[in-house]
Amino acid sequence: MQQYRDENLMLVSAVERYAQKHRIPTASSFDIFRKYGINTLIRKHYNALHTQPLEESFYFAEDIINRHQNEN
Repeated sequence: MQQYRDENLMLVSAVERYAQKHRIPTASSFDIFRKYGINTLIRKHYNALHTQPLEESFYFAEDIINRHQNEN
């Protein structure tokens, strides 16, 4: 149960940080995360991410989003 809460905290933190950095609404940031599967990836890589500072989940998400956007 605690891990699930921590995963949610990582996800919410990353979504909010991405929205803040790119000056977009939080809902739009969340839509981008869903589009690229970031929600699932943060949960999948929780064991590695939880050993890092909370901000690392944002960098992880932004890197994946940038990679997908550069493919197009």
